[in-house]
Amino acid sequence: MKTFEKWLTQEVEDTFGIVRNYDMALLNEWQTAEATFLPEEMKMMEKIRIRSFHKADEWNEDELKMQFIAILLEIVDYSSSTLYSAFSQRPLEAMIQGIKVNGIVEYMLAQGKQIPKQPFFFFHEYKQETKRRSDPKGQLLISMLAAQTTNESKFPMYGCYVVGRFWFFVILHGKEYAVTNAFNSSEKEDIIKIASMLRLVKIYIEKILNTP
Repeated sequence: MKTFEKWLTQEVEDTFGIVRNYDMALLNEWQTAEATFLPEEMKMMEKIRIRSFHKADEWNEDELKMQFIAILLEIVDYSSSTLYSAFSQRPLEAMIQGIKVNGIVEYMLAQGKQIPKQPFFFFHEYKQETKRRSDPKGQLLISMLAAQTTNESKFPMYGCYVVGRFWFFVILHGKEYAVTNAFNSSEKEDIIKIASMLRLVKIYIEKILNTP
């Protein structure tokens, strides 16, 4: 059994036959997100944007999570929904094409209250900018593939991984996946786009849950 943190992107592609789509319509649509934020939310985003500008290259993974990501997620506010819950540091295991994989997922949105059921969105791998020794994209892909397989999901899986100030959004649909260019959280336009894309996930989840 191979844990998530040991998977490289090429290994996931070669082992399970997934391929990268460089012009996926679903991802292009996601990047058009334009959310409206309250003045106090904009003020807080500007505060942590400046913090990221000055500190992102110095933070370790926990500092990145506590001093930036957690605050941005509070602004996005996934906790207000009764349709799904936010889970952190939860185990996930699956048998994919006869290969057993498992690991701990940093953060996910899924049905359930105490135990995650069907995951919709993965927020995985907060890596510091310096001293990175693993492949966060590969780790995210294998965890999304594990959820897709376990739940026999026909719907797209949405995800995101973070390397310091740089954010990458990912969609896995069937055997294809797509990845955005990096969004820089220390730039004014980019941090608003990041928060807007995170908020749009709420609408995507509601659409999935309302689809027969």
